[in-house]
Amino acid sequence: MIDSCSLEKSPLLTVDNALEKIRAAIQPVSDSETVTLKTALGHVLAEAVYSPNPIPHERNSAMDGYAFASCDVINEQPFTLTLIGTSWAGKPFQGQLQAGQCVRIFTGAVVPEQADSVIMQEHIQRDGQQVHFSAHTKPYQNVRAIGEDVQQGGLLCTQSKKLTAVDMALLATAGVSEVSVRRAINIAIFSTGDELIALGQPLATGQIYDSNRTLLTGLLSDACYQIADLGVIADNKHALTDAFTAAAKNYDVIISTGGASVGEADYVKDVLTECGQINFWKLAIKPGKPLTFGTIGACYFFGLPGNPVSAQVTFQKIVAPALQQLTGATATQPLQLTATCTTALKKSAGRQEFQRGILTQTATGELLVATAGQQGSNILSALSIANCYIMLPSDNQGVAVGDKVLIELFNVFF
Repeated sequence: MIDSCSLEKSPLLTVDNALEKIRAAIQPVSDSETVTLKTALGHVLAEAVYSPNPIPHERNSAMDGYAFASCDVINEQPFTLTLIGTSWAGKPFQGQLQAGQCVRIFTGAVVPEQADSVIMQEHIQRDGQQVHFSAHTKPYQNVRAIGEDVQQGGLLCTQSKKLTAVDMALLATAGVSEVSVRRAINIAIFSTGDELIALGQPLATGQIYDSNRTLLTGLLSDACYQIADLGVIADNKHALTDAFTAAAKNYDVIISTGGASVGEADYVKDVLTECGQINFWKLAIKPGKPLTFGTIGACYFFGLPGNPVSAQVTFQKIVAPALQQLTGATATQPLQLTATCTTALKKSAGRQEFQRGILTQTATGELLVATAGQQGSNILSALSIANCYIMLPSDNQGVAVGDKVLIELFNVFF
């Protein structure tokens, strides 16, 4: 079997080389806006956030139990203290704790000033107002210090961090009610092809439903992006030119699918050459070789292959990192692991392949991966059940059962 790379006049670009070109070409947006914390999920911070308050802002109990002073613990002997009150969460004990006394306390409640220890309620014996402590009672336990989590003025979230639900909880705990974030990226998506029709219409001979815009809409479901679905453009050079040049005036990014190959009706590369500038075209990967990246004025352009699996792979490997850089977010990498392959895999040398796989783990922790099924660039069903890519380098010529392979998990990043 001869790989199509061998028919090219010059070597095709690797994924790593393509990403290097993208890093050099794309400038993150600099515009920012202030939003309430409630609406900040998934946005990228335009500046670091520091804590206006210590967390916690008062000493509080980590347990339900009894607060006491360590000076009442003598030579690891059992002792008894008199209960004089209760400190509730939100309703602190108001009195003064004297020697020989203790206070009932609940998780999160303020620890009285004179106390420095809390014992779990399961570790005492109580007889009315008398609380009996064992000889094994340890002082200085279960008290959360002021600023134990974050000191006042301490860093909460770094600039360029994409806010998660946990980040928002941290900011809320510190009393932060609004943050400065990078503005959303405006993205226009198109499909190209005379054969494409909308859902709900009956299929005529030679027609297919347009799935790629549905795919892109899902892949771009992110607070950092504002998406405009501009529909299907026919395989007409003038129509493509008009659509792309008009969109470039109003959007930061254009993503199209289809028409990026070398067929007689594939005009994307020609249109981009005439109305914009090509940075690179064609990658040494499978699926997804015919990918175009360039610019039309100040707008970045990505022309993805029309086959849906190819569109998915090239989006994840090329477009997603580019968009992440454009948002100004801190770069992340998909998690890669080594697994034992339980099915034989066919491959010819020439291009890096991203075969769709199903990763499992045995009871002893061993990672196993099997093919998800047919590997054609039109086979969405295999991609739907897959949870990883099996990463086969360009010089690989097939995998035998029991071979170790590199896999890349879907949607797991570090």
